[in-house]
Amino acid sequence: MKRPPGPGGGRPAAGGGPDGSGPPGASSTGTDPESLAEWVAAAFAGDGALARHDPTLAQRDAQLQLALQVAAAVDHRTSLVAEAGTGVGKTFAYLVPLLLSGRRTLVSTATKALQDQLYLRDLPWLCEALGLPLRRALLKGRSSYLCLHRLEQARSHATLPDRHAVRQLARIEQWARRTRSGDLAEMDGLDERSPLLALVSSTRDNCLGSDCPQWTACHVNRARREAMAADLVVVNHHLFFADLALRDSGVAELLPTVDAAVFDEAHQLVETGVQFLGRVLGSAQVIDFARDLLAAGLQQARGLRDWPGAAALLDAAARRLRLACAGPLRELRGTLKLRWRERAGDAGFDAALQSLAEAAAAAAADLAELRAAAPDFERLHDRAQALQALAQGFAAAVPEGCVRWIDLTAQQARLVESDLDIADMLSEQRRRAPKAWIFTSATLGDDERLSWFTGAAGLEDAATLRVGSPFDYAAHARLWVPLPFALPNDPAHPAAVGALAARCARALGGRTFVLTTTLRVLPLIAQALRSALDESDLGGAPGAALIDVLVQGSQPRRMLLERFRSGRGSVLVGSQSFWEGIDVPGDALQCVLIDKLPFPPPNDPLVEARVRRIEARGGRPFDEYFVAEAAVSLKQGAGRLIRSEHDRGLLVVCDPRLRRMGYGARLRAALPPMAELATQEQALDWLAELAAAH
Repeated sequence: MKRPPGPGGGRPAAGGGPDGSGPPGASSTGTDPESLAEWVAAAFAGDGALARHDPTLAQRDAQLQLALQVAAAVDHRTSLVAEAGTGVGKTFAYLVPLLLSGRRTLVSTATKALQDQLYLRDLPWLCEALGLPLRRALLKGRSSYLCLHRLEQARSHATLPDRHAVRQLARIEQWARRTRSGDLAEMDGLDERSPLLALVSSTRDNCLGSDCPQWTACHVNRARREAMAADLVVVNHHLFFADLALRDSGVAELLPTVDAAVFDEAHQLVETGVQFLGRVLGSAQVIDFARDLLAAGLQQARGLRDWPGAAALLDAAARRLRLACAGPLRELRGTLKLRWRERAGDAGFDAALQSLAEAAAAAAADLAELRAAAPDFERLHDRAQALQALAQGFAAAVPEGCVRWIDLTAQQARLVESDLDIADMLSEQRRRAPKAWIFTSATLGDDERLSWFTGAAGLEDAATLRVGSPFDYAAHARLWVPLPFALPNDPAHPAAVGALAARCARALGGRTFVLTTTLRVLPLIAQALRSALDESDLGGAPGAALIDVLVQGSQPRRMLLERFRSGRGSVLVGSQSFWEGIDVPGDALQCVLIDKLPFPPPNDPLVEARVRRIEARGGRPFDEYFVAEAAVSLKQGAGRLIRSEHDRGLLVVCDPRLRRMGYGARLRAALPPMAELATQEQALDWLAELAAAH
């Protein structure tokens, strides 16, 4: 029997069983695989390693097709862009060939939650099934890890806002004594929005590096060491791009050493890269610096400088910048993206940048003569100079080929400067060293070349693959576009959506998602939904079940989803963060309403810049950009409905343009092949059928 060599030599040495007998992934037929493709096919076979480990696993032709394409990309060190519909099992489809190849691999996912799922659930299962002694590592950004030095500082010198924060800090101290990884996600009940996190974790700016007294025991350093020694490392897109820009978390050193790089949920890659590869100056960033300056100054050089005065000057400059960015705006929900020209050149905005540059320069001068006194002062001096340079840079003209904008929330303002896409950066990375580059998602475009993604990522030369979902959408799902219906620009549209959602939810007894394209209309639709349900409750039969309306922003997303899944009849109204990454299989969710077609906002600074670029080369922005973006987003929202082969449901798109406009056919074609309903009566009859089977 010919057996592939072990890790470092191309193929795994471990056998299919715990004792090493039989090649991993081989079937029980006695035929020994010779190539990686054969090993992959054997693993997915009906009598292969995966089926032996879990006999309930179904064979899926689309999954094997994707896995074989991944194997080819790994073998030939080429690039592959693959769209795999819901239910294909794309995670196993790319992991199995990577594991069987024995090649060193970097896998990047969209979020830290997906990162944990891959590392804690999928990889251990596959390694056990395939009998592979794989060394795997999880690497997150430094802010995800406990900083032992800053924990000591917080214990001794931090001013905590209330007793709850004091108790939380005590819990963190107790956990710190027993954790090995230092990953703050291990702690139950620690809200990711807690202000304590900034006090007990480090950033690139405030990390002391090798001068830190806890350098040897540092959790970030341990995570990096484990990543450099691992056969497969799991990161996330934010970390990947932030590290390439700042070389702060080990990815930049790790990337040249791997033979394959995989990007799951790749549809998020371009926007994440645009956000992280540019320059950012935020008011919260300045306030954090002021806090660290004050703490270090009072602790290590009290009386040598006016630390409270310097910190107050920085704090005031940050708040002045926030107010200058807000201008006349006062009530804000979520994040508002402002065009650069809306504030640049304004006297108040220019003065705010100038005062920030001066405050940072003054802090740098205070710190200059104290740099040798302690590592904290050296690092603070560098941060002060960086803030000064950023403020001066944003006061200058916008560099050619870049776009600037302002992200504004109720708490802070962020000035951002970036390229329009990641094509140049990714092309440069691909040129540096030959390796397999694999990009996969359920939604990467609406044409065979997946040009929505490949164009923005500079991957026009990559092989492409589209494999559809194995689910029987024609039998299990219905699409309804209500006609007649108010157009999205009609002031009556939100109320009409809310009233229709109430009728659908009442027919199902809840079990409904309402997805809105903007935060602005979310409360309007939610209020109309509540009012319509209240009216139907008053006129309904005695004892009729009340339907709970859950609204994004009223509680953390995780708690809202837990309440929705609890089995009590409810409707969840959510915006962008609920369009993807939400998995509610079974009959807990059987109706998804989308308020309107998700075209990009035309006044968004990035959108405007991309439109200008398309126009400059003689293209048609509406077809090439707006419709393509809407097709991908619509497919993401619709993907919440059918999550398993037994799921059944109704998708309602409350936008007549999907039926009446020429581009509507292209958008409908991007959706899964659902049977289409023509009338409200047919839609309610379908919901009644679903309710009866519940």
